[in-house]
Amino acid sequence: MTRALAMSLAALLLTSATALSQPLTTVESRFAVKETSDRLAAELEKRGIRIAARIDHAAAAKAVGLEMLATEVILFGNPRLGTPLMLAQPSVAIELPMKMLVWQDATGKVTIGYTPPSALKERHQITGQDEPLTAMAGALAGLAKAAGGQ
Repeated sequence: MTRALAMSLAALLLTSATALSQPLTTVESRFAVKETSDRLAAELEKRGIRIAARIDHAAAAKAVGLEMLATEVILFGNPRLGTPLMLAQPSVAIELPMKMLVWQDATGKVTIGYTPPSALKERHQITGQDEPLTAMAGALAGLAKAAGGQ
């Protein structure tokens, strides 16, 4: 019994460590954070993808007397891609809608980042959904490149 519990705990820790070790997919932008975020929002609208929220973290920080470099997150989704994933594995709903982070670092470089669908597949042990995951990966890559001016 103790051995089984130890094995289960080890498997859980290994799975969690693997999922956390997958970094964001990033694309460098040629534009400032606001312009990059505006371009991303326009591209989402052009593709008929619903924007759920746009969060300006720097503005929120300023509202409480703190300063941070320009940082925005846009949440967006397409139920045709996300719903099959949630039907296959309801826990993936915590990751949806998808998000893209646009931030400026201390050197002035602006980067777009997002969680790759492969990380969702692994983290939530999604099986049998390669088609929507592949479509999602292609869409995210295209959106990031368009927003960043590539």
